[in-house]
Amino acid sequence: MFSRDKWSEILESLTSNMFRTILTAFGVFWGIFILVILLASGTGLENGVKKGFSGVATNSMFMWAQTASQAYKGLPKGRRYNFKLDDIEAIKDEVNGLKYVSPRNQLGGFGGANNVTRGLKSGAFNVYGDYPDIINQEPTTILQGRFINQNDINERRKVAVIGEGVLQELYDFDEDPLGTYIKIQGVNFMVIGIFKKKGFGPGDNEEASKQIYTPFTAYSQAFNQGENVGWMAVTAKDGESISELKKEVFEVVKQRHTIAPKDDRAIGHFDLFEQYNKITGLFLALNAVAYFVGIMVLISGVIGISNIMLIVVKERTNEIGVRRALGATPWQIKGQILMESITLTIIAGMTGIVFATGVLILVNKFLPQNADLMFVNPSVDLNSIVIALIILIISGLLAGLIPAQNAIKIRPVDALRTE
Repeated sequence: MFSRDKWSEILESLTSNMFRTILTAFGVFWGIFILVILLASGTGLENGVKKGFSGVATNSMFMWAQTASQAYKGLPKGRRYNFKLDDIEAIKDEVNGLKYVSPRNQLGGFGGANNVTRGLKSGAFNVYGDYPDIINQEPTTILQGRFINQNDINERRKVAVIGEGVLQELYDFDEDPLGTYIKIQGVNFMVIGIFKKKGFGPGDNEEASKQIYTPFTAYSQAFNQGENVGWMAVTAKDGESISELKKEVFEVVKQRHTIAPKDDRAIGHFDLFEQYNKITGLFLALNAVAYFVGIMVLISGVIGISNIMLIVVKERTNEIGVRRALGATPWQIKGQILMESITLTIIAGMTGIVFATGVLILVNKFLPQNADLMFVNPSVDLNSIVIALIILIISGLLAGLIPAQNAIKIRPVDALRTE
């Protein structure tokens, strides 16, 4: 039940020595402030990383052929082999739970020689032979025209979808590229679309924009690849894990290319889903560290409050004796001390939360929202605030427990003798 007299007494006790109260409360204020800022910083980093992965089918892996490291069925160790187009259909048929299996061939690469020309202009770009499904596995936005489709595959059309970086290097400003032709290693391809692509980090964006997509079949015909597949992107269905399915995928490839079942070095792969989960686990660890550091700082503030409350109890020994003599029970005395401790802790903690929120509002106001940063929208969710409030209440109880216990140990006769 609310008691105005009780709360008036609590406020009078806390404001009787305002300077001491402020200094005591600062430890709790600083602990909660640090906790909120650390949690928000972890969220900002997590948002930045997830923004970098936006549009990417994270439940994917990329695999490529390497050399066989074990002799098997009369075939020598160290032999080379290539994935074939038939492997794609075999993987789709024999492995349940897969959403996309996209074969890919690649020409050029970072630091390569000029391989694409248009008139007097030329440049070195990554040129891919792909199927239409690849757009569902990479963060690609079509700005003009269209992406390659199944008719392009079936009819082996020599068409190309170029990135913004290619457009800037091969075309004049305001020149419409759609319907024009570029030469890829001397072979003409008609431009049917312009795309914007985001890399996995600020330094990767420029490289990601200097890419060209062509139909897999036309690419293979133009550059004499036949049925060879350089590498493939494999994506699992929602609710499935590519990390669990990849073993079945490898088994299919090994059987088709007569590779030893235990030869794990014959197939190279990059498990994006596994790496993404590791990053997610890292942020869980960062949150745990934030709570640990914040609580440790908070404990130092709680100890300060506990020490001050011991002094307050000492100063109020006579008052406690009078109240005991007038019939106050030990629990009433104990409750009064605990309420003062909890009130001081909560006021200090809530002030810390308010100040931390103000700092985060300022940071978000001046932080570029559309830039490719690894730190985006640092914030704290409602659950974290509730947890912080629970921590504050528990801290207040702990801070007042020992002083309250000392208060009820004072005998009324002894307390009344104190001057």
